[in-house]
Amino acid sequence: MKNRKRQWLGLSIAIILASLLAACGNTGGTTNTGAASASPAAASQSSSPAAEGRPDLSKVTLNIGQTGWENLKIGFKEAGLDDTPYKIEFSVFQGGNLQLEAMAGGHLDVALTSEIPPLFAAQAANGGNFKIIAIQKSSTLQQELLIPKGSTVKSVADLKGKKVAYVSSTTAHYFLLKMLEEAGLSWTDIEPVALSTSDGLSALIGGSVDALASYGNAIISGRQNGATTLASAQNILSGNFPIEANPAAIEDPGKHAAIADFLNRLNQYNEWIRANQEKWAGIVAENTKQPVEQALQTLKDGEAQQPTTILPPSDEAIASQQDIADTLQKVDLLKNPVDVKTIWSDAFADALK
Repeated sequence: MKNRKRQWLGLSIAIILASLLAACGNTGGTTNTGAASASPAAASQSSSPAAEGRPDLSKVTLNIGQTGWENLKIGFKEAGLDDTPYKIEFSVFQGGNLQLEAMAGGHLDVALTSEIPPLFAAQAANGGNFKIIAIQKSSTLQQELLIPKGSTVKSVADLKGKKVAYVSSTTAHYFLLKMLEEAGLSWTDIEPVALSTSDGLSALIGGSVDALASYGNAIISGRQNGATTLASAQNILSGNFPIEANPAAIEDPGKHAAIADFLNRLNQYNEWIRANQEKWAGIVAENTKQPVEQALQTLKDGEAQQPTTILPPSDEAIASQQDIADTLQKVDLLKNPVDVKTIWSDAFADALK
């Protein structure tokens, strides 16, 4: 009897142990099978940016404005920086004021202007719908007051009573005012004619204006058509060129991340230019219709004066723009005072450190 009990007890223990082992084996098998048979889509989803709390940049398109020609689009490609995880749509405008008009209408996420356009834009409805998020510190060369070939004007003071073309709400607007003040003239002492860069150049070459305050390609083309420099703004301007962003883009997680990446790529683009000056001068010459030697010298002179770099907002940059705003407001070129601090944002300051 005792032997039979022992046999049943041993058999029961064996059955229980077998059941436990089978259960453990099935658990391990389920885990391994799950890992091995997980679909590629599931595996991809588990390691996707969204799954890790990061925005999916493949669905982001940044609309970026600039003045002049397609140097950013071409330069990014040449420097190998066009492999962005998001899409970029570049648009070229004749002035920073036009970029901010496009931004106000919701057509741009990022703009690159001078210090002056944001001051005028800030007085528009909805405060212009922008914030300054960074500064491109750069050269102030090719910002000039030109006179046409054969002009009898010898100094800025000689412009009294004459027609002077300028690009409204831009650096040209500001430095023309400062040049007149230095010559003892006021804005009302001349006949100011607000024109676009291309129309202003045509007016100068055609003889319908006596001088032109402009920048960039207009200066290059003007010289090629016999115009000469009456005065340069290189010591008037600060070299601060604000980068603006649409507030909606700043708040959008995907576009915010893309803008932070773009700002750092801008710095890499500028570094590439410094390391490839002759190659870049050839590209500039081809696209702006000027001799390569001239483009190279302009590049070298500009880098010697102020190497181009992207910087976060600073008290110094804000104070510089406030001084400009106060100057424009005193002579009634700005309708109302502007508290410059209100149009700046440090949303990308950490990304640029």
